[in-house]
Amino acid sequence: MDATSAPHRIPPEMPQYGEDYHIFEMMQSMLEQLLIHQPEDPISFMISHLRRNNDNVPRVVILGPPASGKTTIAMWLCKHLNSNLITKENLLEREFSLLSLEAKKHYQVYKRVPNSTLVSLVQERLNEDDCLRRGWILDGIPERREQALMIQTLGLAPKHVIVLSAPDSVLIERNVGKRIDPVTGEIYHTTFDWPPELEIQNRLIQPEGISEIDTAKKLLEYHRHIIRILPSYPKILKTISSDQPCVDVFYQALTYVQSGHRCNAPFTPKVLLCGPMGCGKKLQAALLSQKYGLVNIPDSIITRVLTERLKQQDCIQKGWVLHGFPRDLDQARLLNSMGYSPNRVFFLNVPLDSILERLTLRRTDPVTGERFHLMYKPPPTIEVQARLLQNPKDSEEYIKLQTDLFYRNSGDLEQYYDRAIIVNGDQDPYTVFEYIESGIINPLPRKVT
Repeated sequence: MDATSAPHRIPPEMPQYGEDYHIFEMMQSMLEQLLIHQPEDPISFMISHLRRNNDNVPRVVILGPPASGKTTIAMWLCKHLNSNLITKENLLEREFSLLSLEAKKHYQVYKRVPNSTLVSLVQERLNEDDCLRRGWILDGIPERREQALMIQTLGLAPKHVIVLSAPDSVLIERNVGKRIDPVTGEIYHTTFDWPPELEIQNRLIQPEGISEIDTAKKLLEYHRHIIRILPSYPKILKTISSDQPCVDVFYQALTYVQSGHRCNAPFTPKVLLCGPMGCGKKLQAALLSQKYGLVNIPDSIITRVLTERLKQQDCIQKGWVLHGFPRDLDQARLLNSMGYSPNRVFFLNVPLDSILERLTLRRTDPVTGERFHLMYKPPPTIEVQARLLQNPKDSEEYIKLQTDLFYRNSGDLEQYYDRAIIVNGDQDPYTVFEYIESGIINPLPRKVT
């Protein structure tokens, strides 16, 4: 959110242009690269950087204990994102690299690679053309805090760091049954993921060091180092439980690496909440207004008065949240023609059964004016219950009519606001608020062309 106190009198299309084309992120990236590389000719360096056009390629680190599935997830991400997989093993096996040859000899004798050598191997590989063009995914690197700091010092900072976690007992069981296809490098398991093809079954090999004792030793070493590595990535780190189906882990990881981090660019939210009656948009608007100071504009305001309200200085300076309007495509076009296009649009989806449960059981006490809900907030006594009244707009017939009317128009609205975010409104209100808040403070996903 923009915390400046001065009124914003710049044309609304200017910040919108900046967000649509990621101007602020581009400038921030160029500044970071200038400070890291400190070129003698900054202008030529920036021109080369822009021509390279690789700010959005994947730069991912995946960490996790043995048998957590990090290599499988890393391979799947590489295939999906058309990126490069970097592991300690393939760094040591590189041809035409004297550094790899020396590191391999050292590893064969001492069963480890010195920190400085491994970091130099990483630097050499990440500076090659395919990594610059298509990005990279580091699998299991860095192994120690010293390596993480050395890599950062070289300016090779990841944009996303994923840490997989699971109970040690689960990891030991997994590791004991691990098998590897020497042809493709794919990993299988005797219990959980056995290949159906007989040809693949016959060529699978059992890797060394996967006994229960060996795995326990590796887990102890991993836990000792990981707690010192994680503080190196405070704002780009996501922990994912790997004690779930591998496909679920992959999609959580993919969603994260495709998301943008919060930008420090000035941003005045203009939020539109859409959804049928009873979806909770009024409550979400109130929560946004309370936390961020956005001007909460009720849905009862008519169009002519709405334009006058949006012109006022508090809306220009603080931003606004609008709910219940526009209700159809014509109103959306009218709002846009008047120069009040929202920069965040959310559709709150709630099943009809849940809407009926929320609204048809609402009652009001005509004596005290207190509101009740027969399921969630029942009246305290039979006497109070006997005098409760129902608002005609809470009747099942009226609600069904209004819900049907909304969904008849929602398709056109979703198509018009093609970058809208769909939110499941049938859950705890504060969980819904967290999703909406995340959609406001984080950059919109880039359009796929």
